[in-house]
Amino acid sequence: MESIYIFSGGTLKRKDNSLVLETENGRKHVPIENVGDIKVFGEVNMNKRFLEFMTKKRIIVHFFNREGYYVGSYYPREYLNSGLIILKQAEYFMDKSKRLELAKSFAMGGINSMLSVLKYYSRRGVKIDERIRLIEELKSKINDQNSIDSIMGIEGNCREVYYSAFNSIVKSEDFKIKRREKRPPTNYMNTLISFGNSLMYTTVLSEVYKTHLDPRIGFLHETNFRRFSLNLDVAEVFKPIIVDRVIFALVNKGEIKKSDFSRVTEGLKLSDKGKRKFIEKFEEKLKTTIEHPKLKRKVSYRTIIRMELHKLEKHILGDEKYIPFGVRW
Repeated sequence: MESIYIFSGGTLKRKDNSLVLETENGRKHVPIENVGDIKVFGEVNMNKRFLEFMTKKRIIVHFFNREGYYVGSYYPREYLNSGLIILKQAEYFMDKSKRLELAKSFAMGGINSMLSVLKYYSRRGVKIDERIRLIEELKSKINDQNSIDSIMGIEGNCREVYYSAFNSIVKSEDFKIKRREKRPPTNYMNTLISFGNSLMYTTVLSEVYKTHLDPRIGFLHETNFRRFSLNLDVAEVFKPIIVDRVIFALVNKGEIKKSDFSRVTEGLKLSDKGKRKFIEKFEEKLKTTIEHPKLKRKVSYRTIIRMELHKLEKHILGDEKYIPFGVRW
């Protein structure tokens, strides 16, 4: 199943068993069989009949604004919803010790992924051993924490050290980073990170939809006032090894340049050309297969994300303790 990305303005319609995008330049037909989700970046109109078709075919539609930030999703009725799973998720959220255990696991998974990325480049001669040492020192404190805030604090400190290593990894001076900025990002690297993270969050959300889990109940990220939070938890494990590796490849190979960005109020955004370049590499990475340590066979990163969610289901049902995925390069 593949993601469909729409940059053009126009109207999305149903035509028999296909999607049709009507623009001033004509019509484009997309067979529905292989569509996993739709990510809309352009100014697109759609009607009730089209949304009913999405519900019938169980396809999520994600919407992004002109800067490339995720703004929301059309999330069809939860066809795989399980009352038992939802009750168990709520139980794990309400029980402090159970929630802390999962929050620590997600934080550890994210930190281990950061370390995997840094160690990969360290073995290739990048001088970042001191940052690796600092992150490992911070990571050792996670299990002693007794609150979500303190776990998030340590994870945030790890990420700050991690981002400080980017300047040693990227070769282009144009993509050096002083500090992590989100909205609006004012330099090229921060713009790439924000765009890539938005793609990662929606990719995980689409995979959550294919499980019995409720995306509104997370454990590390606060649930109360968010539309979705479970996808943010799981994305922590995959952002470094997917998004950041894509960024380093694009920048160091000179495939993305300053000309792929444009100025907006108080910041920068990727042009449609730049977004397409990023998305192409991002989808390529999701399709990349690696040897899975438990299955002893090669599976894609997208499959590994779905497997991560099934592991979480087993954990909250008491069948198997959740251990976050760890990559070995």
